[in-house]
Amino acid sequence: MISFIKNLALEAGRLCLEGQKNLSLHDLEFKSEKDIVTETDKKVEAFLVKAILARYPDHGVLGEEYGAVQTKSGLRWIIDPIDGTTSFVHRLPFYSISIALEKEGEPVLGVVYAPALNQLFYAEKGKGAFVGDTAIHVSETRELDKAVMATGFACLRAGRQKNNLPIFNEIVPKLRDIRRFGSAALDLCYTALGSLDGFWEMNLNIYDIAAGTVILKEAGGVVTDFTGGGQFPEKGIAAANKALHNELVRILTGFHVL
Repeated sequence: MISFIKNLALEAGRLCLEGQKNLSLHDLEFKSEKDIVTETDKKVEAFLVKAILARYPDHGVLGEEYGAVQTKSGLRWIIDPIDGTTSFVHRLPFYSISIALEKEGEPVLGVVYAPALNQLFYAEKGKGAFVGDTAIHVSETRELDKAVMATGFACLRAGRQKNNLPIFNEIVPKLRDIRRFGSAALDLCYTALGSLDGFWEMNLNIYDIAAGTVILKEAGGVVTDFTGGGQFPEKGIAAANKALHNELVRILTGFHVL
């Protein structure tokens, strides 16, 4: 199953690269106060949904653009065709295709592909996490002042005046450094890889983080909401190696997620 999904992600990546090369700003659509969508988003998601349902017709699907197809199988694919559309539109490489399989409400398989970087991350529950053919593991950083973390902000800020800024101002002085890539799926994968030591964000959707959480957990990381519980992404997402996660949550617990 995972080989099939990995190959689908690679093919979807080719569609993204082709679409990015031919992108026109006239192709942009503003679907909400915080989201933009391109024709490539729609094309990639349609390709993935069609291929997955042809292979697994009794499975459900939840797509960022497609919406939800429910079944009684207990299995559902969660798809984000382009996580990081702003980067995609501006021809920056930090965007990804995110595909997860959820079983009875729990993500158990995740594939994240960054086509412009040619990085393919994947994991299955209980089988470890990989980039390409290489097994990956979270960092061993133990102190916040030695940690490099990532976060994000809503790409369109109208109506979101706070938009993570109070948390940002509280955490950043305690860290060694901060990064902002604009793709939650990649932030989770880079934390799994050990390139980042942690990641937090608010105002995300399940399709942003479903695949990445599988990959991070299989790489030895911890993923919770801002209070240390399991209600993510509704109550924010806090992800890090085990040593840093408690410190991150200790700070985040004091902030209310809108």
